[in-house]
Amino acid sequence: MPPTPQKSPRKIKIATWNVNSIKARLPNVLAWLKEAQPDVVLMQEIKCVDENFPRTEIEDAGYNVATHGQKTYNGVAILSKSPLEDVQPRLPDGDGDDHARYMEATVFGKVRVASIYLPNGNPLGTEKFTYKLTWMERLRNHMKRGLMDGEMRIYGGDYNVIPQDDDVYNAKAFAGDALLQPESRAHFRSFLHLGLTNAFREFNQLPHQYSYWDYQAGAWQKDNGLLIDFLLLSPRAADALTNAGIDKGPRGKEKASDHTPVWCEMTV
Repeated sequence: MPPTPQKSPRKIKIATWNVNSIKARLPNVLAWLKEAQPDVVLMQEIKCVDENFPRTEIEDAGYNVATHGQKTYNGVAILSKSPLEDVQPRLPDGDGDDHARYMEATVFGKVRVASIYLPNGNPLGTEKFTYKLTWMERLRNHMKRGLMDGEMRIYGGDYNVIPQDDDVYNAKAFAGDALLQPESRAHFRSFLHLGLTNAFREFNQLPHQYSYWDYQAGAWQKDNGLLIDFLLLSPRAADALTNAGIDKGPRGKEKASDHTPVWCEMTV
């Protein structure tokens, strides 16, 4: 019997983007999908229930869609040019947590991707910060279990953490912010200590590279930004990594999200 022919490796582009309301940003999203041609998009803050997601428009752009929505707040989605397999919403061990902040699926038959919207945690000294830290611990435990199988895994999203002082335009201005607290940073480092690779930092070590700019006080025009959106790759996925970057184009558009896409390319 002749050997089964092996499929040739292909390059795929995976992006994460907090769109800050899919309905408000739909024209920008569709324009970016056409221009950037990502194969997979991990989307956060869609801010709508599943039935109100503009599925038809996204499908017409060439994508399969899975959503885990919530009215007005939160919500995540995965868009893929390949079929989506084994879609699983929600982070395990939630004890009744009904926030729509996590969803994972398999794309291109071999890459397990997760779209993550980590809690903000402000203000400090409230249950919101406690919830953030608890959620991060749950995420780490889930990552640890997933990494045991040695498969290609990508955990992408808005992590709402500023890992280093030079990941923000003015660290002193954020001294009292949940995103810059030692506890938040320690939890983020614990993800990396599992063996995950920060895709963007594999190709760009320069300080003051940002993925988020507030709408207030001319932050975008002044480049007063934060780097809080990340693609974290399992060892096998990191081995396949060929490029990564931040696409600032969408942030400069009219009616833009306050976040912009972070992307990576890999050969699978």
